[in-house]
Amino acid sequence: MEEAKVLRMNAADHEISYANNSVLQKAVISKLTPIIEESVTYMFRETKPTCIKVADLGCSSGPNTFHTISQVIDTIHGICKRQQSELPEFEVLLNDLPENDFNSVFKSVPDFIERLKKEKGEVGCYVGGVAGSFYDRLFPTRSLHFVHSSYSLHWLTKLPEGIENNKGNVYMARTSPSNVFKAYADQFQKDLTKFLSLRSKEMIPQGRMVLALMARENADPSDEDYCWDHVAKSFLDLVEQGVVEEADVDSFNLPFYTPCKEEVAEIVEREGSFGINDLQILEVDTGPLYTDEKFRKKDSSFNIYVHMGKNIANTLRAVVEPLVCSHFGDAIIERLFTRLAINLADTLSNTMPHKMVNIVVSLTKK
Repeated sequence: MEEAKVLRMNAADHEISYANNSVLQKAVISKLTPIIEESVTYMFRETKPTCIKVADLGCSSGPNTFHTISQVIDTIHGICKRQQSELPEFEVLLNDLPENDFNSVFKSVPDFIERLKKEKGEVGCYVGGVAGSFYDRLFPTRSLHFVHSSYSLHWLTKLPEGIENNKGNVYMARTSPSNVFKAYADQFQKDLTKFLSLRSKEMIPQGRMVLALMARENADPSDEDYCWDHVAKSFLDLVEQGVVEEADVDSFNLPFYTPCKEEVAEIVEREGSFGINDLQILEVDTGPLYTDEKFRKKDSSFNIYVHMGKNIANTLRAVVEPLVCSHFGDAIIERLFTRLAINLADTLSNTMPHKMVNIVVSLTKK
């Protein structure tokens, strides 16, 4: 997987870090709370382990990293308190690609453990890191009780083959040839199928898994507007300015895919290792995420859209900057994302607030 060498979020010490520009991801994780609580409750009722082994796949770094783990421990702690039973120990395994900023993750562990002690008393919680692709085996056979992955599975193992004619785009777009849509869909099917097959070997029977990923509303991918269209437009603006070669833009595509709900259901059912407990579309209103209330009250003019455009551009930059640098070099980064912020502001000023579509699926290992 060549993408594994450059597919990473910006580190904590970066000017535009993922840790400081992941409010959308936090909003999605927060909305997962009832689904995770239900999933963990059923898992604990069925298995009653003395040590619960939890894996978070694609954990990245920053304040979101321990959010789901806290939910898992909170849920089990509440059950044990009501039943007046002994709290099990927890083994927490945080996974991401080797280039992830694990240093900042590990530095935050002592504060996380200390917070647990203050809130719940002594909790046996042991945290470790597992560097590697979740499209490979990561854990021993039948060892995991609960698996979570949020905002990671829309990244593919590699670029789909045969998309060289996707000129002027960096991802699927309304103007993409039909073969591009099929190539992306086929690659996602292969990757998700492999992911499920690997996790089925690593999880115990009746183990639970909750997955959340970016998605699209329409079954027809050609009938959709994508956030990456703005990135493509910004690249083409730089081509017009003579900053970037058009051929370099034409040869750059993102190893990314936003499926529809039906695709995910079909892949899970065909692979066959998991039963679907819940599969739903989860929408997040991005407007409030990128403008705080104080700013909205202060200024209701176009400056709000400038503010939003910059924040959204920073969110995208924190995610794709390493990929862009590996293809174009780092000299264009500031100009590209400044241009992107301007283009986003123009779009936001002329359209209704946008909702980000996500798929959430809760699974049980058969």
